[in-house]
Amino acid sequence: MSRLSAAETLERLHSDDLPALGAEANAVTQRLHPGNVRTYNVERNINYTNICISRCKFCAFCRNEYEPDAYVLDEETLLAKIEETVQLGGRQILLQGGLHPALPFVWYENLLRTIKKHYPEVNIHGFSPTEIAYFAEQFDLSEQAVLERLREAGLGSLPGGGAEILVDRVRQRVSPKKASAERWLSVSRTWHRLGGRSSATMMFGHLETLEERVEHLCRIRDLQDETGGFTAFIPWTFQTGNTELSYLPKVGAWEYLRFLAVSRLFLDNIPTVQSSWVTQGLQIGALGLSFGADDLGSIMIEENVVAAAGTAFRSTEFAFCEAIRSAGYEPKRR
Repeated sequence: MSRLSAAETLERLHSDDLPALGAEANAVTQRLHPGNVRTYNVERNINYTNICISRCKFCAFCRNEYEPDAYVLDEETLLAKIEETVQLGGRQILLQGGLHPALPFVWYENLLRTIKKHYPEVNIHGFSPTEIAYFAEQFDLSEQAVLERLREAGLGSLPGGGAEILVDRVRQRVSPKKASAERWLSVSRTWHRLGGRSSATMMFGHLETLEERVEHLCRIRDLQDETGGFTAFIPWTFQTGNTELSYLPKVGAWEYLRFLAVSRLFLDNIPTVQSSWVTQGLQIGALGLSFGADDLGSIMIEENVVAAAGTAFRSTEFAFCEAIRSAGYEPKRR
């Protein structure tokens, strides 16, 4: 089967035949993941601080140091969150935070060491490429040095946060203080060359064009051809509430499912495409399993960033499994 070109991908993003796109994407999923099993996970998104200098226009979560609800998690609170996660069967935490202007690098190393000391069995899926790029600049270190030191302290894998749209025209408009598209890709490339694995993400439905969505997909596929280090691609829609871009119309389920299907068709070298129930709700998230996704993500015991923008879907493992079964598949925890 020949690869989709950028032009063919753009054509599909203009298509109104959603059932046909879903069937085409589902055929790819069945080829990559034959059978009826669709996976999910139990994990927690721990945001160690909401203090951030970036002030992205799409973010409702970040705070300045002086604001009354600004925080940095203390050790007791952090470990209590992980303990609850473990008690609920979780074996992974997603650890991300704002770009804090004052924490020393040793603070981040000690954070990882503390977690691994108390919970050696828990995988730390932590620090997005934008955080890594910030650490490198803030502490006058190379990307490789930052990643090697964090891995030695206990970092297990790298989440794909901060990608948004990997086109600098868009990034300059929505997050001018954040790492460039090339820098995000560079951190991911360095991590992969060190033997690490990471996810790739995309937040769409704000100031980007359809052509720029395709450019994002191209850059992810090209890097995957080079390194093979991405394990999953997770697209989600921009949530408008409480942000500087709240005037924008919210992307609905139809457009989300169309893009999900096209992502599966284009990213032929990434094994897993994950459906975003956190932004779309559990029903549409489960429907995404018939539009190219083979994984429903995590029940997300805790999630703060999307919730700050006014979208706060919650679920239990039982409800997750029921939703997957209702969509016609057999749930399996990964």
